[in-house]
Amino acid sequence: MKHLAAYLLLGLAGNTSPSASDIKGVLESVGIDAEDDRLEKLLSELKDKDISTLIQEGSSKLASVPSGGAGGGAGAGGAAPAAGGAAAAEEEKPAEKEEEKEESDEDMGFGLFD
Repeated sequence: MKHLAAYLLLGLAGNTSPSASDIKGVLESVGIDAEDDRLEKLLSELKDKDISTLIQEGSSKLASVPSGGAGGGAGAGGAAPAAGGAAAAEEEKPAEKEEEKEESDEDMGFGLFD
């Protein structure tokens, strides 16, 4: 993934055909060592391909993948707490107060600027 990210950054900068040394330079500038075998595999797979075309093709493929959020199970679960919803809300409030007490105990009497 880091090799692909460097490749794409170079592409955005105007280098339409980054070399292995270009990608290694980007990665080394942020303290990451490039893995030669993965880098060579990436370059061989992307050889003679346009980055923007690949991104468009990938976006159209991702558009057809279901990503959740439209499922029918959520509606059924929402009706169940109607009878005990108020009791559940009351139970949550004391739990929050207990957490605040625990957090104040963690500093053990030391302040930020002591």
